[in-house]
Amino acid sequence: MAIGQTKCSSSFGKPPWIFKGSALYQLHLVKAATVRACIPKEFRLVEAFGYTLGGFFLANYDDSPAGVFDELVVIAGLVWSPPTSCAWAAKVLVNSDEACDHGRKEVGLPSQVARFSKTITAVSGKSKSKNTGFLNAIGMNALFCEPRDCMDVQVTEINDPTVKDFCNINLTTFVPESNIGNWMGPAIKMSLPSFSGRTEYYPNLLKYSCQIECRVRAVHPAKVSGPSSMPKSEAERSSEIHHATEEFMDNGKNLCVAVMSSKPILALEFSCMKMQVEAPVVVPNSFNNSLATS
Repeated sequence: MAIGQTKCSSSFGKPPWIFKGSALYQLHLVKAATVRACIPKEFRLVEAFGYTLGGFFLANYDDSPAGVFDELVVIAGLVWSPPTSCAWAAKVLVNSDEACDHGRKEVGLPSQVARFSKTITAVSGKSKSKNTGFLNAIGMNALFCEPRDCMDVQVTEINDPTVKDFCNINLTTFVPESNIGNWMGPAIKMSLPSFSGRTEYYPNLLKYSCQIECRVRAVHPAKVSGPSSMPKSEAERSSEIHHATEEFMDNGKNLCVAVMSSKPILALEFSCMKMQVEAPVVVPNSFNNSLATS
């Protein structure tokens, strides 16, 4: 059985699909046990000492087949795809109905519509991030520019009105410098291969690739907080924290917060970004079997 190509979305036109804008790509050390449940059983996680490499991709597109929109992709971790590895997205949140529909039905992504609220405030004084030890180790911490403004991004998942559960994520990240005179980092080209599918809208397993051209530089990691509706009194009771955490991890809608609240090790700012998304291909059963035995 050959790998088959999926059908293209009429509203998005024929692939490849082009997205232009800027993004924050942040990598985290995530406990493998936390994300194992949301990854297909035939995949082996790329892990060491009980951790895999996850994180998130927060993008603002000013030019795309769906027009202007924001996107938050929560990456649960990396899975083996010999001779390399691919990312697995646990959640994709967008503030565009068209982009959500395309992600679900054409790319096999776990897409949901969400509200993105952004607030920019001035930073008082200069503070060093506590999460730059990894950058110090590889000699990149000196490349940081001290931020002038701070942007709080509140992302709230929109579900059916009858469903009370929702995902409310607060991101505090530094506003990208917009002055032409500021150094935006070197121009690079990179490929981000990913698996998708196994969803309500697309049960087949898919594989696709994002080709990215952009200017990239290391920035301070964004600070992530969970749902603001969590009662403070419950959080303060140490005897209930463990039980609450287990329920929190088991809830698929809150898995994204668990991933994003893990330890960040590297944050990259993508500016002048052009992302080309290739048409997904259906992964044959024979390839599934080879993944399970590799």
